[in-house]
Amino acid sequence: MPGSDELDLAASSEDSSSYADLSMAVPALEESKKLSNPLGGLEPDELVVRATEYCELHGITEEEDIRAFQIGAQLAGNIEEWNAIHGISEEEKAVLQEEVEHKWKNPRMLYLIVAICSLCATVQGMDETVVNGAQAFYKHQFGIGGDSARDTWLLGLVNGAPYLCCAVFGCWLTHPMNQRLGRRGTIFVCEIVSIIACIWQAVTNNWWHLFIARCALGFGLGPKSATTPMFAAECAPPRLRGALVMQWQMWTAFGIMLGYAADLALYEVPDVGNIVGLRWRLMLASAALPAILCAGLVWTIPESPRWYLNKEKPIQAYQSMCRLRFIKIQAARDIFYADALLNAEKSVSRKAGMKELLTVRRNRNAFVASEIVMFMQQFCGINVVAYYSTEIFLAANFKERAALFASFGFGVINFVFALPAFWTIDTFGRRNLLLATFPGPVPFTYSAEAYPLYIRPIGMSCATATTWFFNFLLAVTWPSLQSTFTSTGAFSWYAGWNIIGFVLVLLFLPETKGHTLEELDAVFDVPVSSLIRYGKEEFIWFWKSKIFRQDVPKPVPPHSSALGDRITPLVVVPAVSEA
Repeated sequence: MPGSDELDLAASSEDSSSYADLSMAVPALEESKKLSNPLGGLEPDELVVRATEYCELHGITEEEDIRAFQIGAQLAGNIEEWNAIHGISEEEKAVLQEEVEHKWKNPRMLYLIVAICSLCATVQGMDETVVNGAQAFYKHQFGIGGDSARDTWLLGLVNGAPYLCCAVFGCWLTHPMNQRLGRRGTIFVCEIVSIIACIWQAVTNNWWHLFIARCALGFGLGPKSATTPMFAAECAPPRLRGALVMQWQMWTAFGIMLGYAADLALYEVPDVGNIVGLRWRLMLASAALPAILCAGLVWTIPESPRWYLNKEKPIQAYQSMCRLRFIKIQAARDIFYADALLNAEKSVSRKAGMKELLTVRRNRNAFVASEIVMFMQQFCGINVVAYYSTEIFLAANFKERAALFASFGFGVINFVFALPAFWTIDTFGRRNLLLATFPGPVPFTYSAEAYPLYIRPIGMSCATATTWFFNFLLAVTWPSLQSTFTSTGAFSWYAGWNIIGFVLVLLFLPETKGHTLEELDAVFDVPVSSLIRYGKEEFIWFWKSKIFRQDVPKPVPPHSSALGDRITPLVVVPAVSEA
């Protein structure tokens, strides 16, 4: 019960308005559960009727297409029993069987979309790290390379400018840009902004001019970082969706490595004529090359079918989906299901609000957990190395070329060790990986699945803004921290935050691995004191069981009594909401 726990009382108070908020949220939570399968429970005949009406309503008149929707609707209602559906040909059955047994076998167009989305991530990684090597040279040319408080703060401000712009402006442009321009259009505009900003940075001649150019870069980073994973998810078949969404983090790590490689490759470039600092200018401009490639390729792929549906253009959505699937019944199935899901989302999205995010215990616990992981993704300190590794190695008396080479080595390690996180996140669990380390993909994945669907857009907006803001804070403060406390002292500061992060994860983050939407409601709808008590018990159990090898029972998560044995855990693929 909401009033059974003192910590919950402090957070949501025992007044009548709090109970009113909770009672108003219950229907929204119940409707949100329907989003896990909005067609569940419908009989095959009813699905056929609905499909026929759908075709009549939207002007789909070809017999082949009508048949595809009639069969596709039945598949959407119960995808696991396609063998029992009347009218499917042997050839179609073979394709559906291949879809189950070989989820990576898909049309080339789908993989072209994946490649372009991966290229977008690579551009983002380069945008973030080419400055790593360049700053070692432009800071002296622009007169901000000293140890004074003025110089260190200005250097941090210039380096962190894109992330400040992302947090304050860029992230909040995602929705209007997607509504007006579509997924492809948003990506194209973001890449054009990146191209202009990269070249602009290369022709600046003072620190404040470079600061403005880097701020402009943030207008491309923010909307692109939200749109690209969403685009991939909306085009992917259900069994592949989670893997493709998580590709964003992996290829961003590849772009980070590529940024270091560009810095190293351009180190020997001499000044030419009156161009002073040509090498750092080329370093900053180098990120424009993959952006040009991405901007040119994005129009060769179809628009997101989900975006067409949102714009009430189902024929175009179906045509787009047909290019991404082998046979028409697959395309019709996914369009019919997506349309039903979109209508279900519209029925509950209007109920969502910040007040409900903070006053409803289930939502509030998810919000606290999400903010913790997004905050610690930055304050674990790993991005300090990503943005300032060259400066750190120079401070350790490395030569310039050796410092750039060491930075490249860090980039390679960062990319290589991003791979195990993808293989283990559904094996070891989010909570265990976070307690052991803070791999990049975990906070984003955790935040995406923690919220109920009806409030997820608001929750993810907060999560994204949080990570970009603290990203900026990290970038702007490091030069001053390093100058004041030396590298050892500054890293000790972040070591301390990692200890705090470990405690926060241990006490406030329930495990979300392998749970359905209904189960996640039970996982998060528990008193805060129960989460804290479980964290303490688990910590004691670990030491007794794993360290001292004692035979002690493992503590039971606080949500277990609510779930019991009535549901078999499934792997949850976060649903995609309109930007």
